[in-house]
Amino acid sequence: MNLPGGTALPLIGFGTWQLRAKSAYESVRTALEIGYRHVDTATLYQNEADVGRAVKDSGVDREQVFVTTKLRPQDARHARRALESSLRLLDTGYVDLWLIHWPTGRDELVSTWQELLSARDAGLVRNAGVSNYSPALIDLVTEATGERPAVNQIPWSPAQHDPALLEEHRRRGVVVEGYSGLKNTDLRSPVLTEIAQRHGVTPAQVVLRWHLEHDIVILPRSSRRERIAANFDLEGFGLTKEDVTAIDALTRTG
Repeated sequence: MNLPGGTALPLIGFGTWQLRAKSAYESVRTALEIGYRHVDTATLYQNEADVGRAVKDSGVDREQVFVTTKLRPQDARHARRALESSLRLLDTGYVDLWLIHWPTGRDELVSTWQELLSARDAGLVRNAGVSNYSPALIDLVTEATGERPAVNQIPWSPAQHDPALLEEHRRRGVVVEGYSGLKNTDLRSPVLTEIAQRHGVTPAQVVLRWHLEHDIVILPRSSRRERIAANFDLEGFGLTKEDVTAIDALTRTG
């Protein structure tokens, strides 16, 4: 998937929320070794230095790893300083995507978005986006600046599946990245276990593959090597239209 600036965004990313220090470093190293080329962190996670060190030590060329970090809303008034701190900790030279982690106060919505665009124009970040924004807030910042966020990172799972919301993003040309897709799913659901059994995979793999069928970027997170590998191993099977429809319907029952 390509972002408006032409940067390739890998559909499978590695999430690092709640991974600290040694665990963050080792998990990111493992993920990159397995084949992930997209790593998601945030100032809030307090692991940017560990993530950056893992990218550097992985031996994978920096240009091949898509790195995302996020601005805390409380840092909105000094966004550039917060970004410079993130870049120092990551030591990656630039980030491929910088997101506003949560909507700021109403008075700062536009000025904060302008700060992200300014950082992009200065070459510190390749793409700018948001997280946890509604379509109305996306419209507000787009209309004020003439530039829309490249990405909106929001919670997404079968139980939260909202085709109308997905269409709102598609219409605006905003990529949806889904987070907490496994955390917010009952992996013992008979629908998921039956589909998993039929394809010879795990229910978690079914849920992650379902996101990909909808062109939603996924950010699974684990500190266990076998789980990190399984979450990436989604190419060996495909879901039928009936499978996707059955999982979509979990939003009504889940």
